[in-house]
Amino acid sequence: MIYILLIIVFALLQALLLGHIHILGVATPLLYVYLALLFPKTYPRWAQLLLCFAMGLSVDMFANTPGLATISMTLVGFIQPYLLSLYLSEEDNHDIMPGFITLGFTKFATYATILVTIYCIVFFSLEAFTVIDWMEWLLSIAGSMVLTLMFIFTIDSVRR
Repeated sequence: MIYILLIIVFALLQALLLGHIHILGVATPLLYVYLALLFPKTYPRWAQLLLCFAMGLSVDMFANTPGLATISMTLVGFIQPYLLSLYLSEEDNHDIMPGFITLGFTKFATYATILVTIYCIVFFSLEAFTVIDWMEWLLSIAGSMVLTLMFIFTIDSVRR
């Protein structure tokens, strides 16, 4: 239930506020990716994929990006449990929500950076099928990745 509420809040936040931020014309914060990072290891994979799909679809409807966020979020939702298991030991409580407090700064920063990078590469690569300028493509990936990670790290540091 909490994830459905978060999907609504993050989709509206992205559509009404963050989607209109374009630093230097290329960097846009994609904060809704943060939801895919928060699933605990024991969360059912089918539910995780369904919620990531719903989040991507919600953002696509509001942002008029037909399928880009849906495909990218579903892929991140598929990869997340496998990547998270690399950062959890057998002794760790697998019901924990990933974050700075539960994983530690280095592990969470690496985990978040990998997933956000995958998301940005897929999202902007699909978008770039109509764009020939590869430098703008690279700047969009790098700028949006850095901006998104800054937002994620800031929110996660005050979360608990």
